[in-house]
Amino acid sequence: MKDRLAYARTTLSPRRAAELRAEIESFHVEYCAVLDANDVERWPDFFSQEATYRVTSRQNALLNMPVGLIYCEGLDMIIDRALAVAHSQMFAPRHMLHVLGIARVLQETENTISSQTPFILMQTLVEGPSTVHLAGVYHDRFVREGERLLLASREVIHDTEILDTALAYPV
Repeated sequence: MKDRLAYARTTLSPRRAAELRAEIESFHVEYCAVLDANDVERWPDFFSQEATYRVTSRQNALLNMPVGLIYCEGLDMIIDRALAVAHSQMFAPRHMLHVLGIARVLQETENTISSQTPFILMQTLVEGPSTVHLAGVYHDRFVREGERLLLASREVIHDTEILDTALAYPV
């Protein structure tokens, strides 16, 4: 992972990168809309059957530590996570808002597309101010299923060192 955090040149032509960026950004628009609408039970729809999902700190990523605050391996674990969050929320009501930067498309193979997208996740407690809940970068590997992209792997590498205790919700 340490190498993945270092700057990597894209292997694509600017034209192809722009085409793929448009697809990835369309994916992100829908992904974030589902989460921002608190429709967490639809969150698994964005992952492939064998997908992995991990949320970890930049420090753990730099040290190649497999530790993650959240780790799901396979769609069944992702579905379990979504159902647990949707049906057993033990934290104060809140609104989440994803703000994304420009996706960098790094590589395309016959079966996958790799990209990195910076994000800020804002949180507004029902009886409080809006705050930055988490900031970092999505490290994604996409696969195609028909005409749509699905996540084969999403590693959320966060820069935020002091975390809110409510980091149960998908990022």
